[in-house]
Amino acid sequence: MSLITNFRNFITNARHILYVSYKPSEDRYKKTAKIIIIGIVIIGTMGLIIAIVISLLVAGNFSLV
Repeated sequence: MSLITNFRNFITNARHILYVSYKPSEDRYKKTAKIIIIGIVIIGTMGLIIAIVISLLVAGNFSLV
């Protein structure tokens, strides 16, 4: 395929994506943000707990440095 044909296909696909997409409502946006923040906190807490357990097993004391 030529470069021009690839570019036309890209533009066609981009227009289709913009046509079917929509802006989320404020309520849906807030719910999504809350879920993401909760997930980040859970993963961070799990990482901290794992770091503490490994620190206690390897060094024998609580030292994260």
